[in-house]
Amino acid sequence: MNGKIRRVVTGHDEQGRAVVLEDGYAPNVRHDASRPGYYLTQLWLTPTAPAPIDNGADPTLGPVSLAPPELGTVVRIIEFPPAGLELRDVDADAARQAFSMFGGQHALTGHGAGKQRHPFMHRTETIDYAIVLSGEITMLLDESEVTLKAGEVLIQRGTNHAWTNRTDEAARVLFVLVDGKFDPALPQQ
Repeated sequence: MNGKIRRVVTGHDEQGRAVVLEDGYAPNVRHDASRPGYYLTQLWLTPTAPAPIDNGADPTLGPVSLAPPELGTVVRIIEFPPAGLELRDVDADAARQAFSMFGGQHALTGHGAGKQRHPFMHRTETIDYAIVLSGEITMLLDESEVTLKAGEVLIQRGTNHAWTNRTDEAARVLFVLVDGKFDPALPQQ
């Protein structure tokens, strides 16, 4: 695994017939050198809803953002190395630097007062669909955790969380993030 993901994009020709517009490696891959084996491959995003259906430019070219556009979605694959490699020498500054790779440092929650579960604990105003493609991954919540294996799915609804791979093999997870709004009735953290 190295962030290379084949991506096929369909569209329409001049006569309105369905065609393949792109077939190759997704071009927008981010690798954090401080986290060996970690790759984020941006596969697609929709800038709004309803999503424009056109033959426009590749929306993944450009900066990668932790959250999708307002009213939009993003789909990406993240390769998580074993935690022993990923978490060496990670402190608050290193976590902020890692999340700044995609403008997400504001979402970090794991560096306030008191003992924190994981340096990459974060919360976004999104619904996230996580589909484990290969390997095994554990999602940490405030006081609990759940482990997922290949073929299993998790729906994350704006919760404080972090991901960790406690195995000796890399894990590959597909994420679909949908822009959302917190219900005002939810307790504040």
